[in-house]
Amino acid sequence: MPDTDIRIRQVETFIVPVAARTPLKFGAVVVEKTAIGYAKVTAENRAGGVGVGWGAMFLMDLWAWPVSKAPHEARERAMADLFRAYAACVAGFTAFDHPVAIFHETEADLERLAADAAARHTPDDAMPHLAALVVASIVDHAVHDAFGHAAGIDAYRGMGPETMGFDLSRYLGDGFRGVYPSQFLRQDYAPRLPVFHLVGGLDVLRRADVPRDAPDDGVPNSLDAWIERDGVFCLKVKLRGTDLEWDVARTLEVSRIYHEVRAALRGDLPTSPHLTADTNEQCAAPDYIVAYLRKVREVAPRVFDDILYIEQPTERDLSAHRFDMRPIARLKPVLIDESLAAPDDFRLAMDLGWSGIALKSCKCLSSDMLFVPMAELAGVPYAVQDLTNPSLALIESVGLAARTHTILGVEANSRQFFPAANAAIARVHPGLAQVRDGYAYTASLTGPGLGYRMDEIGPAALGL
Repeated sequence: MPDTDIRIRQVETFIVPVAARTPLKFGAVVVEKTAIGYAKVTAENRAGGVGVGWGAMFLMDLWAWPVSKAPHEARERAMADLFRAYAACVAGFTAFDHPVAIFHETEADLERLAADAAARHTPDDAMPHLAALVVASIVDHAVHDAFGHAAGIDAYRGMGPETMGFDLSRYLGDGFRGVYPSQFLRQDYAPRLPVFHLVGGLDVLRRADVPRDAPDDGVPNSLDAWIERDGVFCLKVKLRGTDLEWDVARTLEVSRIYHEVRAALRGDLPTSPHLTADTNEQCAAPDYIVAYLRKVREVAPRVFDDILYIEQPTERDLSAHRFDMRPIARLKPVLIDESLAAPDDFRLAMDLGWSGIALKSCKCLSSDMLFVPMAELAGVPYAVQDLTNPSLALIESVGLAARTHTILGVEANSRQFFPAANAAIARVHPGLAQVRDGYAYTASLTGPGLGYRMDEIGPAALGL
């Protein structure tokens, strides 16, 4: 077995509450405050190397567990309880193994612990697997980071046969014999990535419409100001999914503002923006998005051409209606997001005609190391999106995108809605926390593990 295999010595957990600068609306929910979970993992490898690793993620029940009989506060408490319980479970995993295996070998425990946490806090409502993954992702990233530090290597360079004592057939079946994540990863971080700027459902589009009580802290309060300051040319538009007129008008207005700003800047921006549209599951059926796309094409062909893909228009339970997504896919690629939590979800989505997948670091890096080979071998595109990830979670998400071959770029929305939570990492990773010319720059991602450079950031600066 590889000398780089690790066993866990200790797992510590921290929870830091944060408030949004401005409300974030997606789908049917509005986020005004939430909490960031942090994990610190100490591990040793077979060669005697010891490493300390970190991970972070929002405990975002409003995204991972939006439909419930229980209030937000109860769901968040259940996820916090699961975080502590799963951390203790991983701390008890004393066998030597690779981080990908440590996660997948404890996934059944994660499900059991999630059921226990829900029984305590939301007795009438089970915790979805996606919510459990969000919790587990904090510890999972910390394990990968500790693995890299123990061996003195970039964690992404530990995804091949030299450092994995198994191939992906262990979890994906015989078709993946001889297949390793390293075959589909970049050897180094892409130097820069276009950033998808989120146009939330409550976001103000023009300066003239900014309310008097908007924050006065130097951060833009309208889309036109964001485009001017950061040069963003990739725009993700949150749609209602229930109001076709509003959704079409919103898309056209976003495009119009981009072109107005470009004209004012005398062409410093790309000729056209890249647009994506996301209803966060609010469409009752695929027909709505078909109508939306046809209407946009009818009234504004140029805007239609600028739409890169559609994201998760219908409910996350793929088996509930088994919608045929091919009518959408014939117009624009349509990607699963909330529906993708396990390999079987990927397989069913392909059967139902989805075009590709959305990766998220909050679904666990160990899961993403399965999803990327699955997508690559199936020949389908994938995007990397975030959970409005701040702090170390922003580094995780951008790092994932910079080591894979995404459709285009990465989301980095925390600079819009939780900029204060990025203050500590901005001193070490300014190119990630502050977008320039529409790009995030990765030159600061250096050293072992996931490239956080935690010794320079310092736990105290994160409120730990």
